[in-house]
Amino acid sequence: MNNNEKESAIKKMLSYMGFAAKARKMVSGYNACVFSMEKRKVKLLIIADDLADNSKKKMMSAAGKFNVEYRIFGDSEEMSRITGNAGKGIFAITDGNFANVISKEIDHIQALEREVF
Repeated sequence: MNNNEKESAIKKMLSYMGFAAKARKMVSGYNACVFSMEKRKVKLLIIADDLADNSKKKMMSAAGKFNVEYRIFGDSEEMSRITGNAGKGIFAITDGNFANVISKEIDHIQALEREVF
């Protein structure tokens, strides 16, 4: 695995999340994300990897119920800091373009993590 490539991809993904937050194309927190999914506004759900297993299961179940694509990725503290949403571990992207680029970056990062030499 090329560590520089992975770090670069992580920075890129986090900056996209920051842009989405600044553009108000993101909601965060359990209740806000579930509410937005009920309203069919969520294009991508990002669940922090360090969230409690029960919380992850609840959000994955809700995503399935509302047919929302999701990714389990990252550190809640770092993503909270980047997006300006302190103490959050669940993020819903409400814009299709942001959702596409963020999900592609996460998939790319996770593919790099799986590479074995």
